[in-house]
Amino acid sequence: MAEIQLKSLAHSYSDSPTGPDDYAIRQLDHVWHKGGAYALLGPSGCGKSTMLNIISGLIQPSEGEVLFDGKRVNELSPRDRNIAQVFQFPVIYDSMTVYENLAFPLKNNKVPADRIKTRVQEIAEVLEIEDKLHKKAKNLTADEKQKVSMGRGLVREDVSAILFDEPLTVIDPQLKWKLRRKLKQIHEQFDITMVYVTHDQLEASTFADKIAVMYGGQVVQFGTPTELFEAPNHTFVGYFIGSPGMNLVEVERCAGGVCFDSTVVPLEPWQADLLERMTSTNVKIGIRPEFIEVSAISSDDTYESEVLDVEDLGTYKIVTVRLANQEMKVRQNEEFEADLGSQIHLSFPKQWLMLYVDEFLIQEQQR
Repeated sequence: MAEIQLKSLAHSYSDSPTGPDDYAIRQLDHVWHKGGAYALLGPSGCGKSTMLNIISGLIQPSEGEVLFDGKRVNELSPRDRNIAQVFQFPVIYDSMTVYENLAFPLKNNKVPADRIKTRVQEIAEVLEIEDKLHKKAKNLTADEKQKVSMGRGLVREDVSAILFDEPLTVIDPQLKWKLRRKLKQIHEQFDITMVYVTHDQLEASTFADKIAVMYGGQVVQFGTPTELFEAPNHTFVGYFIGSPGMNLVEVERCAGGVCFDSTVVPLEPWQADLLERMTSTNVKIGIRPEFIEVSAISSDDTYESEVLDVEDLGTYKIVTVRLANQEMKVRQNEEFEADLGSQIHLSFPKQWLMLYVDEFLIQEQQR
């Protein structure tokens, strides 16, 4: 295992980049600590796979350093970095048996035959493919092949880290949950540094202890699933995490707080104080549908809104409302009832109302 540090790292596929838009990864610093289970989460094109391939050595970064346990490895090949990587699609030898596929990385590293047999059996049992060991790989189903591909990465005991690049793409949806839990169990059992790339927030939250959310070639937040949900550091994190995502509303400064249309939303004193020191006009408030409170009656701290839609999802309902000229989503329990076009009253608890300037969260400790 190794601690992996990215120092002043940036990468462009252009020979002569002229600005930030020419970079797949904009300059960043990041650390993957030894023995951690991490996810790299973001939409297609945000730089996830580029970062993973830089760590593994498949791509040389345009700028900055990659450090393993403090040692620069930029010039080292993937083999010399001792990294195992599992790709979107199975990388196995169809002409070999499952046993031979799993044993292949160990034979290349001159591991003794008795240890190879023990280790292959151990990994096969963990992945629940021990009954397939003597079958030709070409006769396996797609999910069985991907299990073997994962096993080829897991079978080595000396790797610095295992990198997973959307490994469940070809897996039947019914089996994805089981395999995610299996990977989590493997991490807990073998204490291997794992980095799992995905665009699926459920996969990331199920697998990882900490998630790095990428957007526009940058890591905009690194934290636990709870931290990403409760205090998104960037408007993209608020939008991308959650179902539905955070309600985000463009606002302007006004007496008493911020406002949109004719609606005034009070701020905490520290929020108002910080906002007063900033000159940007790119100001937003955000609140998650789960944290908006609903009442049938008006009070001093509520906002009258119109019910546009009620979506029944079984154990809860998503209510779409119009507040002034803004549509918002509100999550309610399964007992909630309201006629379309009726009026309900919303309130925004202060601890859950986020203030964003230039897309980043304004936090109290910044004072």
